Amino acid sequence: MLHVSSYPVPVPAPEVPGERTSSFGLRMSKDENDGSGRGSGPGTSVITKVKPKTKRPNLYRVLILNDDYTPMEFVVHVLEKFFNKDVEAATTIMLHVHHHGIGECGVFTYEIAETKVTQVMDFARKHQHPLQCVMEKK
Repeated sequence: MLHVSSYPVPVPAPEVPGERTSSFGLRMSKDENDGSGRGSGPGTSVITKVKPKTKRPNLYRVLILNDDYTPMEFVVHVLEKFFNKDVEAATTIMLHVHHHGIGECGVFTYEIAETKVTQVMDFARKHQHPLQCVMEKK
C-alpha cells in the first residue's frame, strides 16, 4: 500500500559536473553562497515592497428630469428620502428642475448611483408619478 507523507522526502538529483545538490534535490552552483562561507557573494538580497496603484472609481451624476405631471412636493419628498437633502436644499433642486428641465441630486460611484436611480423610479411608479431619474458619467 502506498503511504503519502506530508513531510518533504529527499529525492536524489542527477549529478551535474560543477554543481552541488542539497538533500532535497535542489541544485546549487559553486558560486552560490550556501551559508558555509565558501561562496563568492555576500549572500544578501534586496526585498522591495511594491505598492499597488489603485485607481479612483468613476463617478456618476444622478439627475431628475422635469415633467408636467409630478407634483413639486413629491419631488422634494424624493430628494429628502433618497438623497438625504434638507427641505431647503431639496426645494432649491426641485425649483432648478422645474425651471431648467433637469437637476443634479448627487454624485456617486456607479453601484450607488444605479441603486438611487432604481429606488427613485420604483418609488415614483408605486405612487403613480411619471418622474424620471437618470445617471450620467461625470
